[in-house]
Amino acid sequence: MADVFPESVRKLPQADIPLPGLRAWLLQGENHQVLFMQFDEGAEIPTHTHESQWSTVLQGRIDLVAQGVASTYGQGDNYVIPRGVPHSATIHAGYADITVFDEKSRYRTK
Repeated sequence: MADVFPESVRKLPQADIPLPGLRAWLLQGENHQVLFMQFDEGAEIPTHTHESQWSTVLQGRIDLVAQGVASTYGQGDNYVIPRGVPHSATIHAGYADITVFDEKSRYRTK
């Protein structure tokens, strides 16, 4: 899969997220993190919770289940997962997004 993000993003520290086929770059804020994620392979994300999350889909598709409600998001869509809401996802190969976590230390760098 071709790079979705420009070189300026790919120069950011890589996020340590152990999912096959995922490339992710981390922009660290004082109280939040911004991730630029590109999935070259599909991934199944089991049910989990965390602080609030806002994502905008740049390309591809994600099937998200939050509080038992299934939704599908594609290019140009945005979604919000409020703090503490149980959710899971099926991420399809070719998916890319920008995600803001309202959490200072959700992920570490590699």
